[in-house]
Amino acid sequence: MLLQFITRENCLILAVTPANSDLANSDALKISKEVDPQGLRTIGVMTKLDLMDEGTDARDILENKLLPLRRGYIGVVNRSQKDIDGRKDIRAALAAERKFFLSHPAYRHIAERMGTPYLQKTLNQQLTNHIRDTLPALRSKLQSQMLSLEKEVDEYKNFKPDDPTRKTKALLQMVQQFGVDFEKRIEGSGDQVDTLELSGGARINRIFHERFPFELVKMEFDEKELRREISYAIKNIHGVRTGLFTPDMAFEAIVKKQLIKLKEPCLKCIDLVIQELINTVRQCTLKLNSYPQLREETERIVTTYVRERESKTKDQVMLLIDIELSYINTNHEDFIGFANAQQRSAAVSKKRAMPNQVIRRGWLTINISIMKGGSKDYWFILTAESLSWYKDEEEKEKKYMLPLDNLKLRDVEKGFMSTKHTFAIFNTEQRNVYKDLRQIELACDSQEDVDSWKASFLRAGVYPEKDQVENGDGVAADSLSMDPQLERQVETIRNLVDSYIGIVNKSIRDLMPKAIMHLMINSAKEFIHSELLAYLYSSGDQNSLMEESADQAQRRDEMLRMYHALKEALLLIGDISTSTISAPVPPPVDDTWIHTDPSPPSQRKPSAGVAPPPGRPPAVRGSTPGPPAPPPLNPSPAFGAPPVPYRPGPPPAAANVFGSGAVDPLAPPPQVPSRPARVPPALPPGIPSRRPPAAPNRPTIIRPSEPSLLD
Repeated sequence: MLLQFITRENCLILAVTPANSDLANSDALKISKEVDPQGLRTIGVMTKLDLMDEGTDARDILENKLLPLRRGYIGVVNRSQKDIDGRKDIRAALAAERKFFLSHPAYRHIAERMGTPYLQKTLNQQLTNHIRDTLPALRSKLQSQMLSLEKEVDEYKNFKPDDPTRKTKALLQMVQQFGVDFEKRIEGSGDQVDTLELSGGARINRIFHERFPFELVKMEFDEKELRREISYAIKNIHGVRTGLFTPDMAFEAIVKKQLIKLKEPCLKCIDLVIQELINTVRQCTLKLNSYPQLREETERIVTTYVRERESKTKDQVMLLIDIELSYINTNHEDFIGFANAQQRSAAVSKKRAMPNQVIRRGWLTINISIMKGGSKDYWFILTAESLSWYKDEEEKEKKYMLPLDNLKLRDVEKGFMSTKHTFAIFNTEQRNVYKDLRQIELACDSQEDVDSWKASFLRAGVYPEKDQVENGDGVAADSLSMDPQLERQVETIRNLVDSYIGIVNKSIRDLMPKAIMHLMINSAKEFIHSELLAYLYSSGDQNSLMEESADQAQRRDEMLRMYHALKEALLLIGDISTSTISAPVPPPVDDTWIHTDPSPPSQRKPSAGVAPPPGRPPAVRGSTPGPPAPPPLNPSPAFGAPPVPYRPGPPPAAANVFGSGAVDPLAPPPQVPSRPARVPPALPPGIPSRRPPAAPNRPTIIRPSEPSLLD
């Protein structure tokens, strides 16, 4: 957790280490080195300088000469447990710290850069530098946020929730915007284009030109049933007589029956358009969420009007079908007539689009068993004569080209684990379509894509499959007993019906979109622009209609609060002086010693004298006094305390490792003239020591974005 915190780039690291411990193996410095390799955020802090062994000091470390850091070290002297128990004042402790650095011979020349006040000043300076460095980016960010809010805040600066004038104005604006949005979604516009899916007018266009023609073709080609009906009609018209000529009454009866079947796809087309209109109305009312009552009332009024127009549109379309039924116009310029029908074969009745015309491009998945390669995606191109697929949309590597002759479409159920919608292409002459496959299954991501591809195949002359006949020649089983004359009459009537129904379908495909646009869509647009506002006024109380939602009120209050906070913050930033004097970042130092186990000790020996033996423990403050000293051999009245006795030391060559003094050659055994250990008197009997145990060295974290605890 500690490492996760100090790895933040806006944190300062105080590597706090006691002066009477091994600095080279400090955990605080090792952790700070891991998270701050450049040393830009690490400041060394030396504590317990007053508890170092007699004759030692940390001068070279504090001068950043020994075991250096990029930002150096700062020494401090804290209160002891005795001072805390005795309620020593902070000011007195700071004064004692100041006196210690000024009176100590090793620190008096750097006393101005030591102590808690200087550490506080350094940290405040780093905080100021951080604020100064981040101020331009912060100002830019606040300004951009404020500019983004100004347009919306302008509407709320003089906002009065209960002002009737404001409510009337808001109602007019909402209704006008709703009408504009509805018209844009139907007619299309260049602004705010949805690139994810079709909506509004684009979906209605697909219904007009893909779904509706496909429904007509599915209804039209029921070959088996149609031939049976023609045969029965001819026989019933002839009665007991054997007809020599093809009866035109049979043609009229079959045509009228086929025309009646047009009602179902026409009504389905209207239902699909109605559903899209209602969805469009709901999407447009999303902008009225600020006023829930207004949104619900608007959606109810417009939806009710659309439903009313639905019934009138259906009545009008049924009237068109009835008009077609009322008179069979066999003199139409596109009608083939009896003479041509007798010579025309059903196989040539299929009309194709212009040769080499590209009808559609797009991605499809060919479903093949795993044993034969598995399913793969290809880029398909459908023309009036063939279906080709390529490796990708660059259309460079063609995989296969399939002619459209004798091809039909077949519906395929979606697999249990499949998420795609599938249809199939097969050959009516039972030939292989692709390699050794009698049919190929093509898959799309949605049913809408399947219907769209089927409509494209219809334009290319590939029609859906109907009920399979019992034999392979396309003639019903019971028609095998027909005599040749009756068979010719059935074929003639079949061709006449096909020709006339094609004329009617062409007319219906042209009139249906026009009728729906005129009677329903354009009428709805006119209603929204001219009558919706009057209906809203008459539907209820304006105050309740324009009652603001709680979410909108909260959003408005938060926006105004944010705007004023940003404005005040920019004023404060403008008042801050960015000319703060600060020292540049210190140059890098060689701090590789942190990762190694250095041999030099972390304490500096004085210039005159010999280092004490390594087995001597550091002086401590507490209730346990040191071992009793032997009788003094060389009393030193200058310190007012018994001196340290003579001890054997290392040879003279190793005496002056960190200092610059010399050993007295006349002194028989080398001795260390130094100050006695500062051992305070022991606590009275029965009172335990309250000094806490030493904790492992951990870096102290100071975040520049927060005020210093030393303030």
